Amino acid sequence: MSGTIPPDDHHRDVTGGWLRPAVFGAMDGLVSNFALMAGVAGGSAAMGEGTTGVVLAGLAGLAAGAFSMAAGEYTSVASQAELAEQEFENERIELRRNAEGEAKELAQIWVRRGVDLELAEAVAMQLG
Repeated sequence: MSGTIPPDDHHRDVTGGWLRPAVFGAMDGLVSNFALMAGVAGGSAAMGEGTTGVVLAGLAGLAAGAFSMAAGEYTSVASQAELAEQEFENERIELRRNAEGEAKELAQIWVRRGVDLELAEAVAMQLG
């Protein structure tokens, strides 16, 4: 297994968590709800109506936005989990087809992280 190891890292990045999309989703929901309320307020003021319609539109917008954002986030997280599971399955297949090549790839990953080649190869062989 010694020698030059080609940088054949062909894995998709499936990392990421829930916080960033949750924050963006919440901000999107707040901005869209504010825009809805501003539109209703502008229309109500032009028609000489009170604030009841604005409050009702705001509450309806909050509920609709919450459901919409929750459904969107669920879809996002579910698809990310499916992608990660498919990547795991691809690795299982590759390990069965080409165990030595996968060990070289793993060693190269450790080398890129600062481990010397000999130790990286030993770790890859032990893990394989």
